[in-house]
Amino acid sequence: MPLLRSDTADKFIVDRRKPHRNSDVARAVRKTRDRLSQQAGSLDFDRDLLKLHARTMLVSAAAMPLLVLAVAAVGRFAGLGNNVTLWAFFTLLCYTIVAFMARRVEKTEAAELEPVQARRDFLIGHSLCGLGWAWFAWLGCDTCQVDQFHVVKAVVLLVAMATTAVMASSLGGALIATFAVPVAVYAYAVARLWMPIEFIMAALLIVALPFLGYVARNLNRASWMLLSFRSEKDALIAEVETAKSMSDEARRRAEDANLAKSRFLASMSHELRTPLNAILGFSEVMANEVLGPMNNPTYRDYAHDVHESGQHLLDLINEILDLSRIEAGRYQLNEEPVTLVAIVEDCCHMMELKARNKDIRVAQEFETTLPRLYADERAVRQIALNLLSNAIKFTPSGGEVRVRVGWTAGGGQYISVKDNGPGIPEEEIPVVLSAFGQGSIAIKSAEQGTGLGLPIVQGLLAMHGGEFELHSKLREGTEAIAIFPLSRVMEELPALPTQAVAARRR
Repeated sequence: MPLLRSDTADKFIVDRRKPHRNSDVARAVRKTRDRLSQQAGSLDFDRDLLKLHARTMLVSAAAMPLLVLAVAAVGRFAGLGNNVTLWAFFTLLCYTIVAFMARRVEKTEAAELEPVQARRDFLIGHSLCGLGWAWFAWLGCDTCQVDQFHVVKAVVLLVAMATTAVMASSLGGALIATFAVPVAVYAYAVARLWMPIEFIMAALLIVALPFLGYVARNLNRASWMLLSFRSEKDALIAEVETAKSMSDEARRRAEDANLAKSRFLASMSHELRTPLNAILGFSEVMANEVLGPMNNPTYRDYAHDVHESGQHLLDLINEILDLSRIEAGRYQLNEEPVTLVAIVEDCCHMMELKARNKDIRVAQEFETTLPRLYADERAVRQIALNLLSNAIKFTPSGGEVRVRVGWTAGGGQYISVKDNGPGIPEEEIPVVLSAFGQGSIAIKSAEQGTGLGLPIVQGLLAMHGGEFELHSKLREGTEAIAIFPLSRVMEELPALPTQAVAARRR
């Protein structure tokens, strides 16, 4: 059975003395959650898409101007003359205007950005660029040296449409606003020629426009997903920051509470023990009538009660101090070779009178050939006494407590204390193993208890690298097992030969 431990959590997760930090974290979490829940069409979403479109236009600002310059250079070489130069100048001016719009949107804070106006400005700028491409679609070349000039124009328009579909995908309708007019102008221009190849290229452009629009919409959906992922990342960062703030506050409060507890115990241990020693001493003198007999026997009974109550309070203070030292890591182990059987047997003799008063039989089953342990004798003795005391406390009159000491399967050593008492419900075992925890049987019992015995046993065993197991069933009894690991078992040294012993004596 695995080691059962009780886990406690610090409930104070908000620092009331740092309201500004808590409000900032709460505001960040609320903002990111709002962004996660937003849908297309909301102001925040539109602002993010416009910001993304502006960033894309700035990053790829040189793509379309390079295409325009390349077409203008080839057109000049082919003999198009000044017409292609004027077209290139107008088109570059339009793309420059779009780049300035993108730079302005990029520098504007998202909260100050007007989505409707920015979207309208972008569409106007792309429409101006469309007028430039419409001019290109209308250009003629009666004297140029390029065969199938209209086919070349269609190819250039197709490349420009594909490039725009990728670049302006974050802005819905940008592709249609840019190339609806150029495709219509090209179709009108080639319709006058009645040439099959030109008709085919016009049809290709007309079909390509909705197809590239479909591609642009898919890219727009990808942009939505990108924004959603970014919002989710921001939410996770905010959650991590919140969790870090909570853990820091919980750790600070735990450290403050531990420091306060240590100071309290350090200051109160002496203040409590000094009057308790006087109470115990004077009540014992009065109960034993050391200074003379008491005429009223009730007073003598009161003195006994005062002595027992003071002793119980002193035991409680000692247990609290022991548990506090264990939890704080200040319990000093004075480790030395000890014999586990001898310690447990001595503890059984110490508890024999208490067991006899309740008519309880203590059965002992010890391995006699166990090697010594490297452990703290006081801690081992306290472990055995706590387990025996609990077993005798909850065993009914006429019952039996079975104490065993032996080997574990892994080569370590164990102490097992089993009683035939009422047992512990399975759901109450974690409560019993927690500090000051008591089960329903213990609460109903007339025996006094503090609920610190088993937590102290767990802490002492953990300091020795051991484990504690608690097996219990209702109406069948309870078995508590303290296990010491193999690393604590000392190997027996071989006996020296007779000649070596004689040589040492000389």
